[in-house]
Amino acid sequence: MNVSPSQDILSGKTADVYFRRTLDVLKAEGLNPVTTMEIFPNRKGVLCGIKEALGLLRAVLPCPQSEVWALPEGEAMENKEVILRIKAPYQSYGLYETALCGMLAHGSGWATAARECVEAAGGIPVISFGARHVHPNVAGVMDYAAVTGGCKACSSILGAEMTGTLPSGTMPHSLILIMGDTVKATLAFDRHMPESIGRVALVDTFKDEAEESLRVAEALGQRLASIRLDTPAERGRVTVELVREVRARLDLAGFGYVKIFVSGGLDAERIRMFVDSGAPADGFGVGSYISGARPIDFTADIHEVDGRPIAKRGRIPGITPNQRLVRII
Repeated sequence: MNVSPSQDILSGKTADVYFRRTLDVLKAEGLNPVTTMEIFPNRKGVLCGIKEALGLLRAVLPCPQSEVWALPEGEAMENKEVILRIKAPYQSYGLYETALCGMLAHGSGWATAARECVEAAGGIPVISFGARHVHPNVAGVMDYAAVTGGCKACSSILGAEMTGTLPSGTMPHSLILIMGDTVKATLAFDRHMPESIGRVALVDTFKDEAEESLRVAEALGQRLASIRLDTPAERGRVTVELVREVRARLDLAGFGYVKIFVSGGLDAERIRMFVDSGAPADGFGVGSYISGARPIDFTADIHEVDGRPIAKRGRIPGITPNQRLVRII
């Protein structure tokens, strides 16, 4: 993952304006104490975004005067557990509190939702399909968080680059609609795509899913790796019964090697339903449940000023012990 902060972040344009005004006041007063700031979440989850946060801190902190401790990326975190501690002259990092909390909030929210789906799947691969549900400027970061949370792969090209994986996904409905037939579209895909890309046919566009699965299996034979079921809500979505029927018809026709990939409106609860019912699904694609996950709020508090323990009302002055933190800087 590229952890270099953008110029907008470094310039402070993404900061809450009161941090800029705070620095203006402190500079005018000649104050730049060494402060210890601790950051913690408001609920448990999977920590993600810490690599990006550390990239920002490395870019702005004066190394000889700075100390940073953090919980590793992808670790489970508890409610109010300190996951990042910064000790440095305040003016070097105070402007970036907004950015640090934001990186952690969204990344951890996405990673936590992904982990819920992965755990519900019980070992069956889960792939992140949520890039279309977020602004393109954050699509790669969202998919990075999903993979950090346990997804086997993601659909966006940038997300795959950031995670060192191959982007996952074959053909959309648009290809089939333009070519006018699922088999025709699948054969064209097979002719023109590199051998390294698995042949996965989308089978819910024009005909019954079981019928379409047999048609593409007969046309491609051993070259067909999998079929994808993505039945829309208007047609009742993908059901346990549909997966079982498609599996049975493929097996009876001698296509037992063809796997079944399920997508379309999946969340942790629906994945668990498929798994608990024994539906023969070989993979799940999850979109908006991950991409639309509620961010995990993070709070940043100053706990020391020039070595003196201090805190706002309701918080305990001084450093909060956490033996899980690792010294980074």
